[in-house]
Amino acid sequence: MADLRVNFLGKTLNGPVIGASGTFGYGVEYADMIDCARLGGVCSKGLTLHGKPGNEGERLWETPSGLINSIGLQNPGVRHFIENELPDMQTLGTAIFANLGGGCIEDYEEGVRLLNDTAVDFIELNISCPNVKHGGIAYGVKAESAREVVGRVRAVCRKPLVVKLSPNAESIPDMAAACAEAGADALSLVNTFQAMAIDLEKRRPVFNNVFAGLSGPAIRPIALRMVWQACGAVKIPVIGLGGIATGRDALEFIMAGAHAVQVGTANFSDPTVCMKITDEIAAWMDKNGVKTLDEIRGCARP
Repeated sequence: MADLRVNFLGKTLNGPVIGASGTFGYGVEYADMIDCARLGGVCSKGLTLHGKPGNEGERLWETPSGLINSIGLQNPGVRHFIENELPDMQTLGTAIFANLGGGCIEDYEEGVRLLNDTAVDFIELNISCPNVKHGGIAYGVKAESAREVVGRVRAVCRKPLVVKLSPNAESIPDMAAACAEAGADALSLVNTFQAMAIDLEKRRPVFNNVFAGLSGPAIRPIALRMVWQACGAVKIPVIGLGGIATGRDALEFIMAGAHAVQVGTANFSDPTVCMKITDEIAAWMDKNGVKTLDEIRGCARP
């Protein structure tokens, strides 16, 4: 019988599959359809220090093998999350990842201070957010900007810190190394790819902000390449995500070096997909005589 448990930053995850931020609510929305306690964890909706209403206009647009979203980090804010959503997440029986974004470093720092004294197991720092003090360029594009925000957050963070990388970074290996050097305990990647769509009838871009984020199976081979690069650039654990929809998809990321995976867009087409992926991983391991994921993690690397 395959043992799917994962040792991640000193904590034992129940399995290698984690519900990704922005696609899994706060976990409780799925609790009557799947056994969340079999998951490695649940990552909260992306949080900001103060609540945000999100973007106006079209927010979701399907594309072949993918989904483009322009949600705009709609969320109730960190304080509301701590008081209202977090207690329900604690009933799920799995690890809790709090995904935190911000428009300036001070917002990141204050959000982390609030989360420090909670039951959250890990903080996942979303550095794909635009730096509003420097022209809106995301912290996750240039390695030096990422180094600054991660270093500042590390100085106040008392939780294990996972930094979520943008695929729009100038160099994934340089970005990964900069975050690790600045104090990240682990990395997760990738976030969505910048994309757009045009409405032929309206003869204009679909989204008010013109550009939005592409996710889903279409990005998986590129995400896998970037996870491979990140695993080769750092010694800290890496969580892989990007278009994972089957157990075989997940195993590719693990063989590339990932400790665990997150599943996002696939949850929208099949709310039970995290359980199916978990079962498919276990079945492959049993068939191939693999007892633990440690035996195959990074096995595809030279």
